[in-house]
Amino acid sequence: MTQNLLVGIGEMLKGLWESSGLNAGTWQNYVMLLVSFLLFYLAIVKKFEPLLLLPIAFGVFLINLPGAYDVLWGQYAEGAEHTYENVLPESRGLLWYLFYGVQNVIYPPLIFLGIGAMTDFGPLIANPKSMLMGAAAQLGVFLALILAVILGFDLAAACSIAIIGGADGPTAIYVTQMLAGKTPEDLLSAIAIAAYSYMALIPFIQKPLMRWLVPKKERAIKMQQLRKVSKLEKIIFPIVVTLVVGILLPDAIPLLGMLMLGNLLKESCVTERLSSQAQNGLMNTITIFLGVSVGCKAYGEVFLTFSTLKIVGLGLFAFAFGTIGGLLMGRIMCKLSHGKINPLIGSAGVSAVPMAARVSEDVGRETDPSNHLLMHAMGPNVAGVIGSAIAAGFLLSLF
Repeated sequence: MTQNLLVGIGEMLKGLWESSGLNAGTWQNYVMLLVSFLLFYLAIVKKFEPLLLLPIAFGVFLINLPGAYDVLWGQYAEGAEHTYENVLPESRGLLWYLFYGVQNVIYPPLIFLGIGAMTDFGPLIANPKSMLMGAAAQLGVFLALILAVILGFDLAAACSIAIIGGADGPTAIYVTQMLAGKTPEDLLSAIAIAAYSYMALIPFIQKPLMRWLVPKKERAIKMQQLRKVSKLEKIIFPIVVTLVVGILLPDAIPLLGMLMLGNLLKESCVTERLSSQAQNGLMNTITIFLGVSVGCKAYGEVFLTFSTLKIVGLGLFAFAFGTIGGLLMGRIMCKLSHGKINPLIGSAGVSAVPMAARVSEDVGRETDPSNHLLMHAMGPNVAGVIGSAIAAGFLLSLF
């Protein structure tokens, strides 16, 4: 009887071992758990893009817990290709359902709706020339596109990687998912994590380039105060931009249209409740869903590849040359204006709002503590948001 009892206990312990995550984990899962801890550190301790980096980190953490994949995502039939659609209906988990908004490209435009409701296009309207710096900052996108093709990525993958240079996470996710069916590689998690990591590291990437490319004399230039923009101009602006871009580049409308709708809700002053909801409740909810959904695609066996390293490197290249493009345009405009434009505001042409504008302010005040460039830099900064959406539309139009 004692022997039977011991056998029973042994069988029970064996069953517990086989059903536990300890028996299911791979070395890739454990590496990705360490990556998630690094992302937790950057988000919580260093406060690098915490609103999205923290949900992404938790998504990475959840999906790589040994044995959790089948529970949180789902199971595939034997021999079936591991795609979103092929997950067995009866096994679909929470993260599979959350990912629906990414799979069907719903979340990024809704994020743009919230961004539009929080954005003041006044500095751009007051100084339309700053649009040129926002356009020049897309240089990194197109240089990275060429380099990615040279490194062996197909055109669809190269377009997805290149858009990291726009320094706009939702745009990068949007383009990647729109082109997902045109490339065999699963790039979403690597591109999203690279995009948001570089957005978080803006001060460390941009400041050395700004000091290197802009002479101290030009960094000290003080710009004249911007004119006051009327309420009528602010109401007309989103309508006109949507009309012009919609006619010329329809592929940009899902992002740009939502951006301008959010802005119109804010500036019209007749939809305060809708504007408030877009800025707060909707934006916060979608941010959580988007972050966790993107993070859950960083499954160890898929994420830890040589392609991921190339994507991270190309993303840094794209971001750096986007900054360089904006700065060079700033220097050209400084010369043409006979020293009335501080070239530092050109670096804000990447669309990381308002972080890039704050970096322009910081570097300007390093040279002259009384020099305030923030409002001037917001012009190229919000122009960069529009520019990245247009660049995304152009890349998508290639297909």
